[in-house]
Amino acid sequence: MSEFKPQAGKPYPLGATYDGRGVNFALFSAYAEKVELCLFDESGSQEKERYVITENDNNIWHLYLPEAKPGQVYGYRVYGPYKPEQGYRFNPNKLLIDPYGRKLVGKLIWHKAIFGYDWDSPEKDLSFSTLDSAPYVPKSVVTENNFDWEGDVSPHYPYEDSIIYETHLRGYTKLHPQLPDAKRGTFAGFGSKCVTSYLKWLGVTAVEFLPIHTFFGNRHKKGYVIDNYWGYESFTFFAPEQSYLETDDINEFKQMVKTLHKNGLEVILDVVYNHTGEGNQLGPTLCYRGIDNLSYYTLNPDNKRYYYDSTGCGASFNVQNPYVLRLVMDSLRYWVEEMHVDGFRFDLAPTLCRQNTVFSQRSGFLYAAGQDPVLQQVKLIAEPWDIGMGGYQVGAFPPGWAEWNDKYRDVVRRFWKGDQFQTPELASRIAGSSDVFDYNNRNIWSSINFVTAHDGFCLRDLVSYNHKHNCANGEENRDGTDSNWSWNSGAEGETENAVITENRTARAKAMLATLFFSFGTPMMVAGDEFAHTQFGNNNPYCQDNVLTWIAWEAIREQDKSFVRYVKKIINLRKKLKIFERHHFFTGKILKSGVKDITWYTEKGEEFAQADWHDGNRKSLSYSVFTGSKYIMCIFNANFNEQAWKLPEINEHLGWHLLLDSSSKFKDEKLLASGKTIRVPGWSVLLFEIKK
Repeated sequence: MSEFKPQAGKPYPLGATYDGRGVNFALFSAYAEKVELCLFDESGSQEKERYVITENDNNIWHLYLPEAKPGQVYGYRVYGPYKPEQGYRFNPNKLLIDPYGRKLVGKLIWHKAIFGYDWDSPEKDLSFSTLDSAPYVPKSVVTENNFDWEGDVSPHYPYEDSIIYETHLRGYTKLHPQLPDAKRGTFAGFGSKCVTSYLKWLGVTAVEFLPIHTFFGNRHKKGYVIDNYWGYESFTFFAPEQSYLETDDINEFKQMVKTLHKNGLEVILDVVYNHTGEGNQLGPTLCYRGIDNLSYYTLNPDNKRYYYDSTGCGASFNVQNPYVLRLVMDSLRYWVEEMHVDGFRFDLAPTLCRQNTVFSQRSGFLYAAGQDPVLQQVKLIAEPWDIGMGGYQVGAFPPGWAEWNDKYRDVVRRFWKGDQFQTPELASRIAGSSDVFDYNNRNIWSSINFVTAHDGFCLRDLVSYNHKHNCANGEENRDGTDSNWSWNSGAEGETENAVITENRTARAKAMLATLFFSFGTPMMVAGDEFAHTQFGNNNPYCQDNVLTWIAWEAIREQDKSFVRYVKKIINLRKKLKIFERHHFFTGKILKSGVKDITWYTEKGEEFAQADWHDGNRKSLSYSVFTGSKYIMCIFNANFNEQAWKLPEINEHLGWHLLLDSSSKFKDEKLLASGKTIRVPGWSVLLFEIKK
C-alpha cells in the first residue's frame, strides 16, 4: 500500500519543493510520453515506491505528495521513443537525477548500466540497454531552506575595489596543517579561521572557486582511472559537490559563505553551463539526455544522432531552448538568493550566447542576464572564448560584464620574458585595454587582468620551465597549451643555481607588481604568493594529489618573504586609490595642467612615435594624476640596470619611492624632480610625488 496519496500538484516551481505539508515535484520534458517518480530509502539503495505522473501543463510534468518531507530520496524514469538518429534517447531503465535537485546522495559507479545503449553492442549508441542503472547512480534529495543567515550582508565590493583570488576549494586546504583531517578539502575547512584570517591579512577581496556544482571524478577513460579534479563536468547546477561536504549537510556551504562575508570576502563561483558531464553520444545517461535529449542539447542538424560541440567536451548545452535557459537562470538566482554568492565566472561563455551556433550579443542568455534584477546585483565575468567557429570574443560582451583578458596575460609574460616589440601593447594593457573594451560606455574594470590562472603554468613554473611537463596526465604530454610565453632563466625546472633562482624571483615579483599596478580588475591564483609549483604541468585538471594541493608545510622562509611582498603591493594598490577609476584614459590635459596618463622614456621625456616603434625597447613608465595623488611606475625588463631620469615636475616636489620589486635600489627614498637614478634590471619601481 502506498505511503502517500498523490495529488495533481503544480507546474511551478520546478524541482522538489517542500511547503511544510508535503512536496511538489515538477519536471520539464517536451517529448516524454510518460514520467515516473521513484522514491528510495534514506541511503538511496532500495526503491520503495513508484508513482506515474499524469499531469502535464506546458511540458511540465508535476505531482504533489502530501506528508512527504525533506530528506526524501528520489529519481525519475522517463518514457518515450529511443531513436538516436532523430535525437530521441529516452530509456526508462535509467534512473535520472532531478535537474533542479538541491542535494544528492550516493556515488556514481562507472558501470555499463549507466549508459542508455548496450555497451557491448557493435551498434554502440544505436542499441538499447535494458540494464537498470538505479544501483549505480546518485539520487536526488528533497531539501528545505531553513538556514539562519543571522543578518548576513555581502561586502559587495565594486569592481574597481576588487582583488580576485582564484582557487580550488579542495586543493587549498587538503594539506592545511591547522585543520583536522575531516575538514580538509571541504567547505567547512575553507570557512575555518586559519584560512579566512590569512586571506583577510593578505588583502584580497573575493575568492573565486573552481566549479563546486556536483561533478563526478574517477572516470574510467582509455583504460585507466583519471580524476576529474577541476570539476568542469557538472551534472547538476543546484547541488554542491558531495565530496566537499564534511557531513551531508549542504548548509556547510552557506556557513562558509557567511564566515567569508564576515571577514570581508566575496564568493564568486566558476560555473559550467555550456556542457554537462554526460558528454557526447557515447556518454552516460544520468539526467538531461534521458529526460529530453532533443531539448537540452544542441544537436547536429544534419544527423541528430550527433551533437554540435563548441566546448570540446562532447555536446553544447542548448540554452537557446527557453526551458533550458530558464534552468540556467533559476540556478543562478538560487545561488544568489539562497546561497548568498556574490558573482559568477562563466566557463566558455560564448557557447551560452550562440544563436543557431553563431555567437550573438543579442542572444537570449545575454538578454535574460541583462534584465534580471537579481543578477544585476552581482558580478558577471565571462571567459570570452570557446572552441567553436567565431569562438574568440574578448571584448564582445555587453556593458556590466567583465571578461578574462588573455591579451593582458600574454603580453605581460612576453615583456618580462624579454621579448622584443612588446612595449606598445603592454602600455595599452596596463592602461585598461581601451582598444578592446572601450565601447558602449563600458568601464575600465571590464578587463579582468591576470598573469596566471588555474589553466596553464602557475607563476613559479612560468619562470622555471620553457616547456610543459604533463606526462603525469597520461596523454603523452599532448594535452595543455604549447603557447606559454615562459622562460626558465637558464635551466629547466628546479635548480640550486643562485643566479638563476634570483632572476626567477625578480621576474615573478615584477609580473605581480605589473598586475597590481595596472588598470582593470586584478586576479591572482592561490599559491602564486608563496611560489607554489606544479612541476611544469600546465594542465593538471586530473591531478587530485600533492601536485596541485597547496603544500602549506613546504613553504620556505624565502617564500614567506614573497608572501609579505605580495601583501605589500596589494596594500599599495588599495592605499593609492588611483586604480579606482571608472573611465578609460584619454591622454587629455586635466584642469591640473597634466595629462590623465603620460608615458615616459628613460630620458624623462614623453614617448614619441619613434619610441613606440623601437622593437628593442624593454622599458617604459607611466605617470597618473588623480585627485590629490600623482604617481609614477617604471617597468624595466632589461637584464641590466638602466639609467633613468625622473620627469621634471616641479622644483619643490620630489619622487618618493614606495616600492622596488628587486629590493636592490640603493638611493635615498625621496628623489628630486629631474634626478637620474639607476633602475635595477627585471624590476618595477613605484613612486608617489611629494613635497
